[in-house]
Amino acid sequence: MKENELVEEIQRLKKEKNAVILAHYYQTADIQDIADYIGDSLGLSQEAAKTEADMIVFAGVRFMAETAKILSPQKKVVLPDIHAGCSLEQSAPADKFKAFKEQYPDALVISYVNCSAELKTLTDIVCTSTNAVKIVESIPKDQQIIFAPDKNLGAYLNKVTGRNMILWDGACIVHETFSARLIQEMIDQHPNAKLIAHPESVNAVLEHADYVGSTTGLLKYTINSPEKEFIVATETGILHQMQKASPDKIFHVAATERNGTQCTSCADCPYMKLNTLEKLYWCMKDETPEIILPEETIRAARQSIDRMLEISARHGL
Repeated sequence: MKENELVEEIQRLKKEKNAVILAHYYQTADIQDIADYIGDSLGLSQEAAKTEADMIVFAGVRFMAETAKILSPQKKVVLPDIHAGCSLEQSAPADKFKAFKEQYPDALVISYVNCSAELKTLTDIVCTSTNAVKIVESIPKDQQIIFAPDKNLGAYLNKVTGRNMILWDGACIVHETFSARLIQEMIDQHPNAKLIAHPESVNAVLEHADYVGSTTGLLKYTINSPEKEFIVATETGILHQMQKASPDKIFHVAATERNGTQCTSCADCPYMKLNTLEKLYWCMKDETPEIILPEETIRAARQSIDRMLEISARHGL
């Protein structure tokens, strides 16, 4: 089926099945362009929960679709490719984390939303890259905290807040490959460009950054900034929205390397890119793969998200 035919069929199925299509910023341009909502993972799930849709089609990765199911348990949630996982999620298996957590019985657990539903059940408060600083700062300074699963985001939060959180040793394979050495070369080549970076990146990269923020934060920064050129240290999918919003500006993908060798595709998330327009069509047509979670998992995981939302509401986040 040709692309235009796929688009027509997807639009037809959306009406027929009363579905809403969500696309994360890291999806390919064709999927972003057909989505009803484009954004970061939690924000997308919250938008879907507000709709009257019977089915949520989440073009993203599994933990995102699980979050949608947690917030909308009455809706059917489908994912174009069930193998669209996440290296960060996989770095924190719930059973191993539970054993780790038991070593610190007095610690409160804050988990980045980029984790499995099972890990959320072991979490006291979920956070996003947008509100993480405020969530950490809302906790009394004498309270011991475990932060999971991203050690780089955790280290950034420790630096910004002055805390000494215990960090789980997890990371995103994309953000770990951005090279401070090669990025410095890019900065030298493009002296007018501003380096913007996601806090999942390593500290050596963040130290060079003119702005550090969530994916949505990076997009807003490029829109609102008077600067005309940017080096972007996050997954490449966001460049589509950046270019659409600011067609007169220049965007460079930050340089990556693996095992000391420059890598030309490491800034593409291999899991995000498993989703295709054709898979999106088939998952809507067959209503599978479907995300199914036990009721107890949904209930326990929802508590950690609700605590975040309560803190956010109190602090006007």
